[in-house]
Parts: sequence; C-alpha cells; structure tokens
Amino acid sequence: QVQLVESGGGLVQAGGSLRLSCAASGRTFISYAMGWFRQAPGKEREFVAAIRWSVGSTYYADSVKGRFTISRDNAKNTVYLQMNSLKPEDTAVYYCAAAPWGSRWPNEPHEYNIWGQGTQVTVSS
Repeated sequence: QVQLVESGGGLVQAGGSLRLSCAASGRTFISYAMGWFRQAPGKEREFVAAIRWSVGSTYYADSVKGRFTISRDNAKNTVYLQMNSLKPEDTAVYYCAAAPWGSRWPNEPHEYNIWGQGTQVTVSS
C-alpha cells in the first residue's frame, strides 16, 4: 500500500520554526518529485516546495523562498520541510504529495497522484 504520512505540525508563534516530516512507504520514489502544498480555509491548495528524489534538487514558491527548506533522507524514505521565520499567513493544512518526474517541476495539485492526509500548522501573531 502506497502511503505518505505527514507529522510535525502544531501551534507556533510568529518568527518561530517547525519541521514537517513526510514518511513515504509502499514503493520506491526514486523517479518522483516530492512536494509540499498547503491549504488555508477558504483558499485553494497552493504549492510550497518540491524536491526531486533522485538528485535532491529543489524548487520553491516565491512566498517561502529563503525561509523554508525541503530535504530528503534516503535511508528513512522521508521528506522534510524545515519552516523558519514563520508568519501568520503560513497558517494552513500542509500536505505531502508525490508526482512522477517529467520534464519540468510539477507545481500544480493535479500533477501529483499520491497525497498524504495533511498536518495543521498554525502561526499566532
């Protein structure tokens, strides 16, 4: 059973940090891009960051560039999202997802075919 399980969400004050984890299982993701998306109440799901599992290259949304870092641990089959300098507008449910690697960075939800259940991140002002 292919599965992505997120953890690490919580409540943090503005300026603080959190690290999200996404444990992947059920198949090899070597030919995939692993992405993080977020969805705030009443808003569409938006792209945050992605990493190409095979080579570790990364891609970020402008809104998080310089504050968030995506990484992966091959031995643990886990993808991380380190979030620093958090702002109230970062409050959302954060989802981990996997997309077969094509010719460009996938940054739309429909490009991803495996999703986790999400983890809540709340940043207080």
